[in-house]
Amino acid sequence: MSEPSLGFIHRYEPASVAEAPTLLLLHGTGGNEHDLLPLGKALLAGAGRLSPRGRVLERGMPRFFRRLAEGVFDPADLVRRTHELAAFVEEAARQYGFDRSRVVAVGFSNGANIAASLLLLHPGLLHAAVLLRAMVPFEPDPLPDLRRTAVYLGAGRFDPIVPAENTARLADLLGRAGATVTLDWREEGHHLSPTDISAAADWLATLANPNSPIETG
Repeated sequence: MSEPSLGFIHRYEPASVAEAPTLLLLHGTGGNEHDLLPLGKALLAGAGRLSPRGRVLERGMPRFFRRLAEGVFDPADLVRRTHELAAFVEEAARQYGFDRSRVVAVGFSNGANIAASLLLLHPGLLHAAVLLRAMVPFEPDPLPDLRRTAVYLGAGRFDPIVPAENTARLADLLGRAGATVTLDWREEGHHLSPTDISAAADWLATLANPNSPIETG
C-alpha cells in the first residue's frame, strides 16, 4: 500500500531474488506511485521496487519538479527536488533494509529527467539508470564522476516532446562525465512500446553478468 512517509507517498515491494537490485521507479507527468510497478516487474523480475509519487502538482497532475513551459524547467526547483529525492532514497534504504549500492533508477519522461538530475547532482547514489524519453536537465560545471555508472537512454525518433538533438546532448554529457552510455533509438514517439520495454529489459539483464561493463560490484 502507499505510505505517506519519508517525505513521499510511495510504494515499496522488496526483492524476491537474493542480490537483486532495487528499481527506483519514477513516473511521468500525471502518473503516481502505482503506474510503473508493472513496468518494473516486466523489466527485471525479482527486483525490489521503490516507487514514489512526485510532490509537485501541475494542474492537478503529479510531477517531480516544476517547469515553466513544456521543455523549460525551473532550475532552482529541479535542484531542490533532486536533493529531496536523493534523501528519500537514502532513508528508504535504511528503513526497508535494501542495499543502497544496488539502486537502479527507471524513469519515464519527467521521471527520467529527475533521474538524470540525480546522476549529475548525486554521483554514486545510483548503480545504473534506465532513462526513457529523457531530456538534459542542466549542464553542471565541473562534471561529476560517473565512471562507475551505466546509463540506458531509450529514445523515440518521432518524439514530439524531446528533440533528437537534446537526447544526443544528454548522451554526450553523461559520456563526458565518464558513464557507460547506451543510446537506443526506436521508431517511436514519446510513449513506450513493447519493443522499448524488451530492449530495456535486455540491457538490465546484463547487470547480473559479472563480465558486463555495468557491473560495479
